[in-house]
Amino acid sequence: MNKKQILSVCLLLVTTAGAAHANGGITAAMLRLMEAMQPQSATNQALANAIAGNKIDDLAKNYRNSATMTSNFSVETPKQSIHDQKSSGRCWMFSGLNVLRANFAKANDQKRTVEFSQAYLFFYDQLEKANLMLQGVIDCANKPMDDTRVQFFFKNPISDGGTFCGIADLTEKYGLVPMSVMPETYNSDNTRTMARLVSSKLREYGLELRRMVAAKQSASAIEKRKTEMLGTIYHMLALTLGEPVKQFRYTFTDKDGNPVGETKTYTPKEFYDATVGHKLNGTFIMVMNDPRRPYHKTYEVEYDRHTYDGHNWRYLNLPMDKIAQLAIASLKDGHKLYSSYDVGKQLDRANGYLDTCNYNYGPLFATTFPMNKADRISTFDSGSTHAMTLTAVDLDAAGKPLKWEVENSWGPSYGHKGYLIMTNSWFNEYMFRLVVNRKYVPETLLKEYAQKPVMVMPEDPLFSEDQ
Repeated sequence: MNKKQILSVCLLLVTTAGAAHANGGITAAMLRLMEAMQPQSATNQALANAIAGNKIDDLAKNYRNSATMTSNFSVETPKQSIHDQKSSGRCWMFSGLNVLRANFAKANDQKRTVEFSQAYLFFYDQLEKANLMLQGVIDCANKPMDDTRVQFFFKNPISDGGTFCGIADLTEKYGLVPMSVMPETYNSDNTRTMARLVSSKLREYGLELRRMVAAKQSASAIEKRKTEMLGTIYHMLALTLGEPVKQFRYTFTDKDGNPVGETKTYTPKEFYDATVGHKLNGTFIMVMNDPRRPYHKTYEVEYDRHTYDGHNWRYLNLPMDKIAQLAIASLKDGHKLYSSYDVGKQLDRANGYLDTCNYNYGPLFATTFPMNKADRISTFDSGSTHAMTLTAVDLDAAGKPLKWEVENSWGPSYGHKGYLIMTNSWFNEYMFRLVVNRKYVPETLLKEYAQKPVMVMPEDPLFSEDQ
């Protein structure tokens, strides 16, 4: 703007300040002020034409940045087949089962492998979440409909999302089966319609249960009716996802698909014992980076669990350098890790590359985007959206991380052959959760994790489930 335009803007600011403060709306004078602030140069007109006719990311992309990407890692776990969650929000399940099958392969010196059925576990996840919603409605039936917790259940009666805590609770309770025994269905790959119909049914049932409580019907009558309701949900899930397998015959194979060992008959619980071999709960801790809250404190998210009789999501809040140390220790010992990120930020989709310098949005719009990680979380601008399996790290001579690699669940053709590579600067800004075996955690941190947790509510911007 020239001096005359600046003077006009200043005069408009003076004359509109009172009116704007009085009613808070956009007045005609304020609108003229905004119009006067717009640059009128030929360069800006050319930029406007370019932005109007092209993808913003194509214009903001730092093309030279992709040339810095390399796929070599100093610490790397063995590769395994890439799966595809398709149009579903089950990334947490894919990542968790990726960790379990990698642990099985490592325990067998990579001579035996297994592919776990996501559809099998998803059936019970949805059934258990349905029960969690209905029982939650019963427990809160004496509260008004506009109560925050009551609204939580009716707004989120069921979802695809979750965390590794669900893997632990569900597999211990229901076991595991091979993918070949219970493969994906159209509706496990495409969950939207199924979820909408089941959610509608649960909301209907929730209202009925509230009325039963209000009518002071007996606890046994309410429990009986809830079981009948869950029978209907079971039927809907069986039609869309398939009836859960109860017993099957299976032969383990090597990584090339060749049979290894004899064919045996298993139940899902027996297959869990044969492949996992121990309870998961108690063997791991979840750590998180939430710069809004004090570090080295343990927190627990109320009602964030997959089974009513399971475990709430509990985590130790740590700075990123501590989280990196835990991840490196596990990877050096050959074990992959469940982890979660705000994956959509600064993602070069074509190359599968995540870096804070991938896109320069600020210069394109003649502004800046200066919020830090805490500010982004607090304002719902950022948070954990997607779980992936941490598989590799590249370290410098001093042992500090330069970049990381994750196994994704968007198919083998996405990104870098199904993997995503992230710089350490991006990792620090957009990584949130990590699940690590307790044997890689120093005793001081284990003691901190064991402290009485601070209870937090699921409405917090950082506690959305991984999808």
